[in-house]
Amino acid sequence: MDKKSLTEQDICSKYILPAIIASGWDLKYQIREQVSFTDGKLLFAENCSRGDKKRADFILYYKNDLPIAIIEAKDNNHSVGAGMEQALGYAESLDIHLYIVQTEMHLLSMIFFQ
Repeated sequence: MDKKSLTEQDICSKYILPAIIASGWDLKYQIREQVSFTDGKLLFAENCSRGDKKRADFILYYKNDLPIAIIEAKDNNHSVGAGMEQALGYAESLDIHLYIVQTEMHLLSMIFFQ
């Protein structure tokens, strides 16, 4: 398999989710995938509308309503830096102090505490 051709969703389903589960996280109660956590920015041009929703690849929860970590994946066509910036913004929005950026290209995981 050519890892360069993997999509972000491929990386999430083939590598990240199995690793999260293998490390002891409960799929039903502690892991949420593709989580929209905003309604999108209000846009006041000609009509009032909303922009794109913010969506995290994974949010890990200590308890049902207590998110403690964001995991952001990137395909091999994006830099790890792009994922860090996105994960940091999401973490700040949700007041989470741990965020993880994952890329399959170099089997690299970066964990950050704010």
